[in-house]
Amino acid sequence: MPAFRTLAVIFAGLSFVMLSGCVTTTKGGAVGADSSQFMLISSEQLEQTAALGYSKLKTEAAEKGALNQDEKLLKRVREIAERIERQTGTFRQDAPGWKWEVNIIDSNELNAFAMPGGKIMFYSGLIKRLQLTDDEIAVVMGHEIAHALREHSREQVSRAIAAQAAMGVGSAVLGLGQNTTQLAGMVYDALIATKFSRTDEAEADRIGLELTARAGYNPRAAISLWQKMMNAKSGGQPPEFLSSHPADSTRIQQIESLLPTVMPLYQATRR
Repeated sequence: MPAFRTLAVIFAGLSFVMLSGCVTTTKGGAVGADSSQFMLISSEQLEQTAALGYSKLKTEAAEKGALNQDEKLLKRVREIAERIERQTGTFRQDAPGWKWEVNIIDSNELNAFAMPGGKIMFYSGLIKRLQLTDDEIAVVMGHEIAHALREHSREQVSRAIAAQAAMGVGSAVLGLGQNTTQLAGMVYDALIATKFSRTDEAEADRIGLELTARAGYNPRAAISLWQKMMNAKSGGQPPEFLSSHPADSTRIQQIESLLPTVMPLYQATRR
């Protein structure tokens, strides 16, 4: 088969995959967050995997005596999460009905994440070492919940599947046999490692700020939060959940640009 015809077959296959997977998971809200997304795996499939992974993480932490050791801190974080969870319907009608769960691992790590379907984990070091206020915890919580609402992990896995399919199509056409690349590592990265793209991070910032404001927490705390993140980075250990795109002055500027939109939502809750 001539080379140009080979490429045409590959691109035709990829185009079909991409067109069949374009959806949006959220409504726009005040900040606008309803852009098209590339999805090739169902929410249900990934949520089942996430639930198993979350359960395993809890079991391992409990065996080490590190799960929910500080009852006062756990109560504090769960109350903040509950207030934000009630606001998720702004972006997704189904989200308030998710099986939300919040736990804390006693660890010096600066880390937090939310898995598909509303499984949230905070590490005590993030709160204690950075001495986070309730408003700052709410900003982190809103940001991580936003990743779950937008299903950024599902997007990552979908891109990996598309890449696998592309290599499979190419191998078949070129007579190279079946590609043996596995997706397990990518699924783990999407659910645990939380290394999101710049676009994902920007979306999570936007949605997270609105959730924070609607829940009655001051979104201005995002500025002091990311300043603390920057200081942690300069100290040689950036927060794990920002390892791919740590906070910087540009990010703070972008957050400041959103404050005129979200501050009225916060002020309305104070009235």
